[in-house]
Amino acid sequence: MAILDASEELKSLSSTMESIEAVLDLDKMKADIADLEEQAAAPNLWDDPDSAQKITSRLSYLQGELRKTQALRGRIDDLEVLFELAEDEDDADTRTEAEAELVTVRKAVDEMEVRTLLSGEYDAREALVNIRAEAGGVDAADFAEQLQRMYLRWAERHGYSTEVLDTSYAEEAGIKSTTFAVKSPYAYGTLSVEQGTHRLVRISPFDNQGRRQTSFAGVEVLPVVEQSDHVEIDESELRVDVYRSSGPGGQGVNTTDSAVRITHLATGIVVSCQNERSQIQNRASAMNVLQAKLLERRRQEEQARMDALKSSDGNSWGSQMRSYVLHPYQMVKDLRTEFEVGNPQAVLDGEIDGFLEAGIRWRKQGEK
Repeated sequence: MAILDASEELKSLSSTMESIEAVLDLDKMKADIADLEEQAAAPNLWDDPDSAQKITSRLSYLQGELRKTQALRGRIDDLEVLFELAEDEDDADTRTEAEAELVTVRKAVDEMEVRTLLSGEYDAREALVNIRAEAGGVDAADFAEQLQRMYLRWAERHGYSTEVLDTSYAEEAGIKSTTFAVKSPYAYGTLSVEQGTHRLVRISPFDNQGRRQTSFAGVEVLPVVEQSDHVEIDESELRVDVYRSSGPGGQGVNTTDSAVRITHLATGIVVSCQNERSQIQNRASAMNVLQAKLLERRRQEEQARMDALKSSDGNSWGSQMRSYVLHPYQMVKDLRTEFEVGNPQAVLDGEIDGFLEAGIRWRKQGEK
């Protein structure tokens, strides 16, 4: 890379970083951190565990974002010095080192820029992810379980806390459905682009004739409900069933009827939770999921009214959005953004940041 080209790239990086810093509003971020640090230092902080958890989680997130932003700005400044040193001393090794660092920093800036595109009403929320097996029999159930693992591994790679609220296991292999929470700010905004139908093409391990099988799984992403959302639920419109929790193959994991299934009679929405030992805790978790689904239903109705006022571009979040092909070739391709990767196993192991970034940019472009 020529020195002149590097200089232009550094100017571009610095300009992009300035835009990022303006959107993140570092002065406000520092003020918020100071306020949260004061709240976290209160001697009675843990008298209210839920409030304390929110305060400490928010504080940790903002501190991390500030450190990340400041460190990235420092790397850009250091790069300018490194390129100047390479030019002054005509040092090929230093130039090679600077060029490699420039590529790494550009990637980091691009990733941070995507974060600034998450400006939707609920984008800053934590996420509830629901995965269900669709057409394809046992292969679809197995695919649904692979998708669950993919998202949980993605969260683990980023240090995000997760909690599996409910899993319904299929008889032969895999799962019929699962609901889990990703407990990190902006998890909803980030993962919401994953909503839709995912398709898997492979030689079925469950077919003794070794035939190719196409199967489908649906992904739904919801924002976690907060007290300010005011989702009214009439208790008279609920049917609550309790049953015994179970694991794979129907094996009992609990000796009491602690699992809870709630049916919202007005909409037909059904939610369940069996991860807690207490029926009361399971009911509370199930109610939170129900509120999230009703909130999303309200959001979709509002969006439909908005869409009716403008021309539709034909894109549907409920339509098929990604293909995972394991045979006769290896590729994962997003059908909306055209982003593709030739290593399906890496994707199924949680390396989905490229798809998330492309999806967020694609969605933002469609809003213009």
